[in-house]
Order: sequence, then structure tokens, then C-alpha cells
Amino acid sequence: MLKYIRVAFLSIKSELMLSDNQIKATILLKLHKRGNWGASHTAFDNLQKGFKEADLGKHGKKRIEVIAKDLIRQGWIIPKPTNYGLQVALNPRENQAILAYTKRFFSEI
Repeated sequence: MLKYIRVAFLSIKSELMLSDNQIKATILLKLHKRGNWGASHTAFDNLQKGFKEADLGKHGKKRIEVIAKDLIRQGWIIPKPTNYGLQVALNPRENQAILAYTKRFFSEI
């Protein structure tokens, strides 16, 4: 009986976690709201701020880092290496695709 209750609890908790696509859309929305397009950058470490650990699950900060690096490979985020750390901005050439993707999760854009 105790194992059944524990399994039910774990399944409820996993439904509350954000999916990778939701995290990706949140990162893009955060950069969009800050106006970080093209030459306006923010620190790569700032992408992790604002997420609750309960929403990310185990190794949540690492998950955000992996998803952000995937956005860089995809070309939606432009990296700018500096002597004080990696800076990132949204790619203005991909603005239509970025906004369309973000609107799927956040209709207020």
C-alpha cells in the first residue's frame, strides 16, 4: 500500500515539472522581454535565474544550461565570448521563428 501511494505522488510531481520545450520558450521570452536582441546581451548565467527548483526537477540548472546551448546551436541565441564570461542575445534574423515558437506557450506576446 505504501509503495502505491509513493508512486502516485511521484507521478503527480513529474506532471508539475516543466518540459524542455517550456523551458526553451521561457528562456526566449525572458530575453525578449529584456530587449536582448542582437547587440544587447546578458550573461549566460542569467538564463538560470527565475526558475523554481521544483519546476525543473533534479539537476535543473544543468538542464537549463543544456537547453540554452541547444538554442545556440539552433541559431536562435547568439553567443558573445568576453573576458568576463559568456554573453548571449537573441538572433534578430530569427525573430519571426522565435516569436512564433514563444507564442505557442505564452499567448500574451
